[in-house]
Amino acid sequence: MTLRSKLLLAQAPTVLAVIAVGVLASVTNGKLARSSELILKDNYRSVLAAQRMKEAIERVDSAALFLVAGEEAAGLRQAEQYVPLFERELKAQEGNITEVGEQQATTTLRARWDLYRRRLGTFTPLATEVERRRAYFAELQPAFLAVKDGADVILAINQDAMLRKSERARRMADRLDAATIAAATAACLLGLLSSLVLTTRLLRPLGILRQAARRLGEGDSQARARVSGRDEIAEVAGEFNTMADRLAQYRQSSLGELIAAQQQSQAAIDSLPDPVLIFDAERHLVAVNHAAEQNLRVTLDTEADDPLAPAPPEVRATVDRLAAQMLAGRGAYQPRGLEDALRTAAAGQEVFLLPRATPVLSEKGGVIGAAILLQDVTRLMRFDELKSNLVATVAHEFRTPLTSLRMALHLCLEQAVGPITEKQADLLFAARQDTERLQQIVDDLLDLSRIQSGHMELNRRAVDAATLARDAVKAFAATAEARGIDLRVELMPSLGEVVADPERIALAFDNLIGNAIKYTPAGGRVTVSAESHDHAVRFAIQDTGPGVPPEHRQAIFERFFRMPGATEPGAGLGLYIAKEIVDAHGGRIGVDGEPGQGSTFWLELPVESA
Repeated sequence: MTLRSKLLLAQAPTVLAVIAVGVLASVTNGKLARSSELILKDNYRSVLAAQRMKEAIERVDSAALFLVAGEEAAGLRQAEQYVPLFERELKAQEGNITEVGEQQATTTLRARWDLYRRRLGTFTPLATEVERRRAYFAELQPAFLAVKDGADVILAINQDAMLRKSERARRMADRLDAATIAAATAACLLGLLSSLVLTTRLLRPLGILRQAARRLGEGDSQARARVSGRDEIAEVAGEFNTMADRLAQYRQSSLGELIAAQQQSQAAIDSLPDPVLIFDAERHLVAVNHAAEQNLRVTLDTEADDPLAPAPPEVRATVDRLAAQMLAGRGAYQPRGLEDALRTAAAGQEVFLLPRATPVLSEKGGVIGAAILLQDVTRLMRFDELKSNLVATVAHEFRTPLTSLRMALHLCLEQAVGPITEKQADLLFAARQDTERLQQIVDDLLDLSRIQSGHMELNRRAVDAATLARDAVKAFAATAEARGIDLRVELMPSLGEVVADPERIALAFDNLIGNAIKYTPAGGRVTVSAESHDHAVRFAIQDTGPGVPPEHRQAIFERFFRMPGATEPGAGLGLYIAKEIVDAHGGRIGVDGEPGQGSTFWLELPVESA
């Protein structure tokens, strides 16, 4: 198995864990959505029909009172309007029998309504006011009250059913939440453990090879790298051992054996599938492998002053920088991750090269050259892109059921479907807060996907810097007041205008100010200031929270990073999104401060003249 395949295999458990959690979350949301639909389908129409029947029978009773009062035209007109309405809603109720006892209640209501209509039919032709008054109080009013009571029974049955189903849905949601959390935790732990085991096994041969190289550099001619397998590392280890054997022979042999050893070394780097460039102490290119010649068009068989000239500009710049770093004695260069990969073109296709550099040391430990490896990580980048697309897809699919859930909670809290108790209101309010936090996470994931896919479009224009700061603070005034935090604005005069997309920059401000308020204790202070700074406007958000330790000041702007011990909810994406937005504007972002003395997050945007 090749090294590239092993690297992909090491990432597979984590990806499978993410897929499993996504599938479970989708199933969970589907069940909750079906529970809500069942309540609306079975009971809401009956509740609506009962309410409309009560209103209609009251209007018909008012029409009878008009007749008693001598207003015959108005009474007959109102009766003709609302008798058909009651009949239509009663038929709708008869077609929507879903609960125990509802059939009997509906049958009783039908009988009472038929009786009422017959009495109304005998009541209407009565000629005198005395006869109508006697007939109304003796026959029509009791029948009216009976019909109204029958509608109340149907209304109560369906409202009780809605409450029971809501409670059952809540219990189901609690069970599904617990199952989702347990499954997600288990999947993540299993994925991380599997990835850790595979990565450790993958890196063990490199450690052996590194140790053997160090011993050989220190003068131990018997040092060998004992690595088994058939991947590139094993091939390099084999070639390294061959080189060490040749070197040992050279120390006891003639010049011809020295040349043979050099050829073996060249064969070792030629066996690598990724470009390798080797420089001497004068930064002259002294060796390249076949991959460098084919992919970068770099060759030593040329009369040009610069053998790197045919290489892409971004490759030349990176190689020059790393060679200078190695020869300056700054130690080996290891990339932080795939984000350090170069995007370039090779053989007519877009490729990603991850640079690595190691100094070549003499027997006495001095730097006599530099070896630079440009690892082709195109497949890994595609794999990372696929993972990001998966996250974006899951987040997008969350939006519709999450919106329905938020709407349902809002309707319940507003008592649109019936009264609720104080305890039920507290539970529903807590659930609504959780859905709002989940909505923020989904929005952050969607913003992340747009940033990573390069679809974040900027509508730049000249914007007043002071207005940007004031609008950003205004959006958090109520939140700061509710948390007991003093939110201030301190702006230097004559800030001028900055070139920015107001909506995108507002999102960056929201993340920075929101974090400052979130991590500032009650009674603290958050100050938003702005001042001109070196052809730019620097905005600063200063808080009196716990501060950021120096070792985490770079990491907090990375994706999904969470401060150790952090208790506030979140996905660890806000600062990363803010940094990407500011970088897209050609600005800068950073953080200052000391632990225990608060933090000052700042961002700089170019002024209009820039």
